This record gives sequence, C-alpha cells and structure tokens, in this order.
Amino acid sequence: MRDTTLTETAIARLVDRFYDKVTADPVLGPVFNPVVHDWPEHKRLLTRFWCSVALGDASYRGNPMAVHRPLPIRAEHFDHWLGLWRATCVEVLDETDAARMVDYAQRIGRSLKYGLGLHPEARGIGVPLMSVSR
Repeated sequence: MRDTTLTETAIARLVDRFYDKVTADPVLGPVFNPVVHDWPEHKRLLTRFWCSVALGDASYRGNPMAVHRPLPIRAEHFDHWLGLWRATCVEVLDETDAARMVDYAQRIGRSLKYGLGLHPEARGIGVPLMSVSR
C-alpha cells in the first residue's frame, strides 16, 4: 500500500519497512545491528528524525553526526544505504513524496559523508551536519 500524503504515519511506515531491510541486509546489518539494541525504540527515534526533516515538526533532538562517528561506516555504505532507501520510498510513498524523501536522504548522506571525513574532498575536515530545509 502506498501513501499518497506525507504524514507522520506514512513516515513511520517508511522507517519501519526500511529498517527491517537494514537489519537483514548483508552490508548494512553488520554495521548497525551490533549497536542498536532496541530496534522498535530506534525506529521511533528515526521516525521523529524524518518527521523533523520532512514535516518540520521539530520532534527530533539529537546529533546524527556524533552517533555515526564511532561506527565502522565506509563511504560505500552510503551508496548502498541510499539505494535501499530509494527502493523503500518508491514502495511506500507516492512518486512526489518518494522523490522528496530521497532528496532529503541524499543531502543528509552527503553531509554525513563530509562530516565523517568519508567524502574525497573532505578528508581531514570536520564539517557539521547541514540543516535540511523543507
């Protein structure tokens, strides 16, 4: 079932389906499964994050850069993550909302890559996570 309006419920469905895929994914699962001990709670946190990004509801309080910094993330994880996100957005959302969510994810991923020093142009530079405007 595809959602035709981007709402908190639609975002929660997207996050739930996406992170179910992440936990089973042979590339991303080994990165995140060892550090996420309560996936249902983590999905609620990520739903707040994505609602803050996409709906501007300011329900998320956290620091994604600091959370991701100690993880064994490599540059190629970002492309894999984005491909899985894109596919899930298309499954769950209508075309317009899927494109919006993918655009947000691309910008956030690019910021994280720079901030974590994984982008070739950012080696050795600590760049803060850019805010995402609607």
